[in-house]
Amino acid sequence: MNFFMRVKAILFSPKTEWPAIEHEPVDIAYLLTHYVAVLALIPAVAGFIGGSIIGVSVPSVGTVHMSIFSGMLSAVLGYVLSFVIVYVVALIIDALAPSFGGAKNFPKALKLAAYSSTPSWLAGIFLILPGLTFLTLLGLYSFYLLWLGLPVLMKPPQEKTAMYTVAVVVSTVLVAVVLGILQTAVAALLGVSGL
Repeated sequence: MNFFMRVKAILFSPKTEWPAIEHEPVDIAYLLTHYVAVLALIPAVAGFIGGSIIGVSVPSVGTVHMSIFSGMLSAVLGYVLSFVIVYVVALIIDALAPSFGGAKNFPKALKLAAYSSTPSWLAGIFLILPGLTFLTLLGLYSFYLLWLGLPVLMKPPQEKTAMYTVAVVVSTVLVAVVLGILQTAVAALLGVSGL
């Protein structure tokens, strides 16, 4: 499917889009290079521009900028971690499927992890203006998309979908926290400072 049509459909008509996604052949390399790779650039580039070029206004100090090197390194690490998160979340979705009466199917779990992340990546555009960073909360729509997609792709019974979603969301948050700590540790090892 056309990239822009997929983004629009997953955001605005997910109830009809998930069944279409279910029946599409899975090309993992294509999904990662033509969907995840494109959307994951949004928060990476926006965060770099917001932190290193525009800067953050700090009362009594003025505008503070992250160094170009720090901003670039942070953007690259964040970009790479986007792929890691999608892959790890897909592993979690697949591993938890039998526990909630679903069918293990890693390619479908990967599609679910990638496509349900769409709002999170798009909301990353708000990192371009540090004062609007709070709007990245719009990315929480990803959890709703996950909830809609789980029964279609992983086939749990309807009564177990909510708990399956909660288990995946909690696991995803834990993975994101651990990877965030890892990103901070790597930056510290390389002598990169934030704002």
